[in-house]
Amino acid sequence: MSAFFFRSPSCLITSRAHAALDLRLQKGSHPTAPTTYRLPHRKRLRFIIGAIVNQRIQTLDRLIPALPKDCDVKRHGILNGPLSGHLARLGHTHTVVIADAGLPIPEGVPCVDLAVIPGLPAMLPVLDALLAELCIEATTLAEELPVKSPSFHDAIVERLDTLDRLSLAPIGRKQLSHEAFKAALPEASVIVRTGECTPYANVILHCGVPF
Repeated sequence: MSAFFFRSPSCLITSRAHAALDLRLQKGSHPTAPTTYRLPHRKRLRFIIGAIVNQRIQTLDRLIPALPKDCDVKRHGILNGPLSGHLARLGHTHTVVIADAGLPIPEGVPCVDLAVIPGLPAMLPVLDALLAELCIEATTLAEELPVKSPSFHDAIVERLDTLDRLSLAPIGRKQLSHEAFKAALPEASVIVRTGECTPYANVILHCGVPF
């Protein structure tokens, strides 16, 4: 597709547009054009620009797949604007903490608070959404989690095992005491607070790279 540029009051456009500048309406081609008629310069210019823009729109319509009529947001992935922005800025070795409702948030650490009421949203669906978005090379859990909340711990391990089967390199598994876990929070790039109320239901995701 050709492009056109404005440099001065007299515009520089493509050869196709130059040819269109000499457009004439032949007799009988328009009910108000009894004779050959040359459009005034300004009207001709508007006509050409409009035609080129319409051509670009029609081309884009052919290239872009049709979306559902009720689709006016992202088609998949994280919809939360602040969270999506934080994730887009992450790099290798950065950490994301998915926190339960009671984990203390250190001052100065960015926090996306998703909590609405106790249990909403739960931590595991948020973990699933982030694992689908991020490349993870390791995770850190509290040592107390498998003892105090074994079923919750098993649910997280199951997800990590699935990622291991899909990844070229296994995901590292780390454990810290709950106090050491909290001491590591100031180094987090972002903390995502959920409404989870299961004891010790927190996880640190260590970002990797997909190459």
